[in-house]
Amino acid sequence: MVSRVRLRTVVVVLAVLTVTVPALPAPSVHAATPRAQAAPATQTGQSTVSAPDGRVAVGSEIYRKVGCFQCHSNEAQGGANGPRIGPDPIPFARFARYIRTPTGSMPPYAEKVLSAQDIADIYAFLRARARPPALDSIPELAP
Repeated sequence: MVSRVRLRTVVVVLAVLTVTVPALPAPSVHAATPRAQAAPATQTGQSTVSAPDGRVAVGSEIYRKVGCFQCHSNEAQGGANGPRIGPDPIPFARFARYIRTPTGSMPPYAEKVLSAQDIADIYAFLRARARPPALDSIPELAP
């Protein structure tokens, strides 16, 4: 009984997000925010593709506006409903393709919702996430 209510709530929230997200205005900070360095080219077994310039601050804003944080958590470290996607994201070409045509429970994000520049900005945000400290450097977790 509880799981049906929870599932129904999730479905309603996703439906509302799907309807409202395309109506959001594009962030106005695009032109004023400095761009991050392009990601180095990475060999993925298919082709070598560099990530376009992305803006970390804009990527952070978009990440929150379109709801990425709801599954992947605030710092992209992963959560109960989504895997870790930062600080070392998958190669950009694969990342962009997955956003457009995901598998599993992630909704697809069409060009109307996330432009190619928006995806590059989110990718820059993910790359900028700080790596967590080594476990042995945390006194409470040290053997």
